[in-house]
Amino acid sequence: MNACFFRRYGGPEVLEYGELPDPVPGAGEVLIDVHAASVNAADWRMRAGQYGTAISFPHVPGRDFSGVVAKAAGDLKAGDAVFGVCEVPREGAYAEKVTIRHQIVARKPAQLTHAQCAAIALVGLTAVVSLEDTLKLQAGETILIQGGAGGVAGFAIGLAKHLGAHVITTASTENHEYARQLGADQVIDYRLQDFTKLVKGVDAVFDTVGGEVTQKSFLVLRDGGRLASTAAGPEALASPRKDVAALRPKVDRDRPHLDRVASLVVQRIVPLPQITEYPLAKAADAHRVSEARHLRGKLVLRVS
Repeated sequence: MNACFFRRYGGPEVLEYGELPDPVPGAGEVLIDVHAASVNAADWRMRAGQYGTAISFPHVPGRDFSGVVAKAAGDLKAGDAVFGVCEVPREGAYAEKVTIRHQIVARKPAQLTHAQCAAIALVGLTAVVSLEDTLKLQAGETILIQGGAGGVAGFAIGLAKHLGAHVITTASTENHEYARQLGADQVIDYRLQDFTKLVKGVDAVFDTVGGEVTQKSFLVLRDGGRLASTAAGPEALASPRKDVAALRPKVDRDRPHLDRVASLVVQRIVPLPQITEYPLAKAADAHRVSEARHLRGKLVLRVS
């Protein structure tokens, strides 16, 4: 099969495109012909060796995909259109074929293309787990979502509005209208404005940016507020305030959550992200765009 892979950690230049042996499904696994895979920040962080995870080389990155079952397992039959999120550190979506446990694969809705399903799989899963399971966001609450033009934050904006929250987000000026189209009530230009001077007493913060942004976000929470971050490492940060909670969403893979993600999009409750496509062979170019952190929506790799 053709795949994009790396033989050592490094920058985008370590990504190669070429032939690798087809993966062999284990017990309870399906073999899937991949049609599309998306690019996530986790992909280039893995490529750069930032996770410190033990992997074998060559390593095929890529966490979410959409495709067609080639070898059946469980309740999935050959020919079924499906989408899913690979488990870590195995990954493997940047390839023409991938194997994965059938229990964590969901059926692709007929209303969505393979590119669209690949684009929403991991970001949707992360947003649903973060807002519904971790922050337990309630109607009438106010939430600040950091990095509103990105894939995870963009999905979270639409979901938060559906849950009945007042949504504030941060984005560059050129992405303000996009963030409003996703459902944001207020958009703050992080380049020109200090959000800590404009936002006070929010119930929750969902941080997808990390670094100084995460630390400053604690300042805008009310007493008893809570912050969930997917950008501050694998563990929850120690909260600098005794009166607020710092949380780290646990984004496990399972079919019910993926079905929830697809349902939210199919029912037009959460808008689809803006999608920019690259051929699989140009994955390194897509990584450069993603790593620059000024992306609007989602990058998707066309595989077949």
